[in-house]
Amino acid sequence: MAAPQPPLDDARHDQRFPTLSAAETARARRFGEARTYPAGAAIVRAGEAGHGLTLILSGAVDIVGRGEGGAPELIVTHGPGAFMGELAQLSGRPSLVDATAVSDVEAVVLPPERLRALLVAEAEMGETIMRALILRRVGLIERGAAGPVIVGHIGDPDVLRLVGFLSRNGHPHQTLDPQTDPEARALVDRFSVEPGQLPIVLCPGGQLLRNPTEGQLARCIGMVGPIDPDRIYDVAIVGAGPSGLAAAVYAGSEGLSVLVLDCRAFGGQAGASSRIENYLGFPTGISGMALMARAYNQAQKFGVEMAIPDEAVRLPPSETGAPFTLELGGDQRARARAVVVATGARYRRLDIAGHSDFEGASVHYWASPLEGRLCAGQEVVLVGGGNSAGQAVVYLSTQVKKVWMLARRPLEATMSRYLIDRIRAQPNVEVVTPAEISALEGEGGVLRAVRWRDPRSGAETAREIGHLFLFIGADPNTDWLAGSEVVVDAKGFIPTGLDLDLRAGVLPRPMQTSRPGVFAIGDVRAGSVKRVAAGVGEGAQVVAALHAYLADTGPLPNREPSHA
Repeated sequence: MAAPQPPLDDARHDQRFPTLSAAETARARRFGEARTYPAGAAIVRAGEAGHGLTLILSGAVDIVGRGEGGAPELIVTHGPGAFMGELAQLSGRPSLVDATAVSDVEAVVLPPERLRALLVAEAEMGETIMRALILRRVGLIERGAAGPVIVGHIGDPDVLRLVGFLSRNGHPHQTLDPQTDPEARALVDRFSVEPGQLPIVLCPGGQLLRNPTEGQLARCIGMVGPIDPDRIYDVAIVGAGPSGLAAAVYAGSEGLSVLVLDCRAFGGQAGASSRIENYLGFPTGISGMALMARAYNQAQKFGVEMAIPDEAVRLPPSETGAPFTLELGGDQRARARAVVVATGARYRRLDIAGHSDFEGASVHYWASPLEGRLCAGQEVVLVGGGNSAGQAVVYLSTQVKKVWMLARRPLEATMSRYLIDRIRAQPNVEVVTPAEISALEGEGGVLRAVRWRDPRSGAETAREIGHLFLFIGADPNTDWLAGSEVVVDAKGFIPTGLDLDLRAGVLPRPMQTSRPGVFAIGDVRAGSVKRVAAGVGEGAQVVAALHAYLADTGPLPNREPSHA
């Protein structure tokens, strides 16, 4: 029998595991189908997809996760009025835990689409259920009580790559180092894994992957599945940063069928921010991951289909009036009546010999808790002078011995005042301006020292440094649009609306590119304001333009206008 786990969070236990009232249970029943399970029945097994939310009418159900050493551990026992499920149930993704009937059970099962209908139709009860689903996922992440097991050496670039991918996507996982963990050594011996084949990943369904790509891992654990090439969505949104997610939420809430594609994770660069303190409505600040996870979950609540990671690699020309076809990695394709490009920008890299040798293990482009743990107690160098750099410095100063912050210009020219004041208040942060990296030293992918120089005098400084953080700007991610008939400017950004040359006196729609039906929002759009709030605003604004375009190109289902 599974041993019980300590409470995840006593203060929020009632919110994590609420009990619906008799009246709420009666209203919820109309959204599902009655089921019965005998005592001992496996109601759900980890790795099984398609299960929705299960409301218990009578009997008891044990929810079991993975404990230390992989042993089963009891998370909670559900009784009448309680419901089984967490965020995976919103979209029918594989279950992360096992559910077993302790006694004979009567229940109502709400498939994912009916669960989403309940969340929209029953506002108060929907809030209770949605909060519980989110808190349960948070608990699984905090405890590492579910999801894949990554076995490899801590600090190995491929381990960091896989852990970072799962963390950025809010997916529970556990990491074991065979050098220090006997269970990890046993797994390596059991599967006859050579040292050069690490890391390995053990998926909940029992599959073993040897140093997989992010896409291979995502498909193994059911994060992403095949896209129906014959289905035609109202809109396909390429990019799941602030602007893409905002467009998804508003389009989905107004009844459009929406597909969101992103090659790595939801949240974009904003999702990697350790803390955003100037976003409207959050006076105490909020982490980028928390803000973007809320938007991601909100979009799924409105039925938005998420394909992450799935990369759009080409948008070929199409006949007038025909649906757009997006060519994706892995020889897949997706079709839509309109396309929104929200691909943001790619991080810039140093133009220094050997720089790429240190990426992954020693050179980083964001400062999350993963990187904070990796360089705890050490000296680090961070290059950059914008707000993202400032937020990263403030966070790292709480984790490391010292932060050397290098910038080309005084911070007052590029950074918000509140961040400058906070940086100057940190005793372990030294700002060096003007300065630029001149060399990186190390071997075997491990950084040992960083050299920088003053461009005015040429004076050079060298420090023993094992981790370098780069926040030196980004370039528009538009290479994939080559041959798409979407015009980009000299810098690669996409002009839209009135920024386009007017032809035949036709006034272009806001946010629409040179190709009718293709819109651009967020950092990838020429002239956009590079702020999270601005991106969210553009995501909301483009939906009105989408409605106008879709109305002109064909009949739309009846739907009520949004007043949000």
